[in-house]
Amino acid sequence: MKHFEYRIEGGGYTAVVLGLGAAVRELTQDGRSLVVGFGADEAMPNFRGAFVAPWPNRIEDGRYAFDGDEYRLPINEPERGTALHGLVFDIPWSLVEHTESALTLGCTIEPTEAYPFTVALHAHFTVDAQGFRTSVTATNTGSRRAPYGVCPHPYLVAGSSPLDEWVLELPAATVLAVTPDRLLPVAKEPVAGTPFDFRAAHPLGDVQIDHAFTDLERDAAGRALVRVTDPAHGTGTTMVWDEGCPWVQIHTADLPLKPESTRLGLAVEPMTCPPDAFNSGEDLIVLEPGETHRTGWTIAAL
Repeated sequence: MKHFEYRIEGGGYTAVVLGLGAAVRELTQDGRSLVVGFGADEAMPNFRGAFVAPWPNRIEDGRYAFDGDEYRLPINEPERGTALHGLVFDIPWSLVEHTESALTLGCTIEPTEAYPFTVALHAHFTVDAQGFRTSVTATNTGSRRAPYGVCPHPYLVAGSSPLDEWVLELPAATVLAVTPDRLLPVAKEPVAGTPFDFRAAHPLGDVQIDHAFTDLERDAAGRALVRVTDPAHGTGTTMVWDEGCPWVQIHTADLPLKPESTRLGLAVEPMTCPPDAFNSGEDLIVLEPGETHRTGWTIAAL
């Protein structure tokens, strides 16, 4: 079934955002795809372009404790026994505003037994000569404080060469080691001397990455940047985000059960907190009643 969608255009950029989940289905600059998209009649594959909240990545066994109470979330990654990528990627978002070059969608996470909190989300998308910008606000409209995290889930495309030939620049000093079977956090480790050190840009090669990184180098304005380029064609794509996201998940999209989708793009997911933060508490945002959190990111062509 075809999804209801919104198109915005400006500065040579075109973005198509779905009303379902506020997912970014398509992003181009002068006709060149900057992300791995999907068809208008296709279900969102592999979380391409998903909007992820109120937690990014995985929660072990779907279980967490907060303010002295224990909760269990639905398991939607059964092969790993985790609750993956939040609660809003597959629900309708309402239209707040739509102009030629800007779009705002909103939804409210209503209390359930698994997540008994009320969080109102607004995602504002714009396109201009500087790229495709997203800003997100989350407001606790309930009467009790709420755990919260957010991230986007685009698969960036550098060019038409195979991903192995792309060059990655990832200015992160620390990687979060994970269990090989369930990809659950183990410990933070320096990237130095590991296959995950892309502080100096170099080709991806055959490295397989599905890890969170932190200790990000930032510019004077507090922005972090990931750049992926295709030297053979002189093209590339960059993603920039603010200090609201101290983490970034990088995934080379190695999908052995879905060979047709393997290594088509590089997932770059700026995150407000690491995987399983509902349990570790690390960088977890706790929204007091009436409190609002804001963050944002930009994807641009090189």
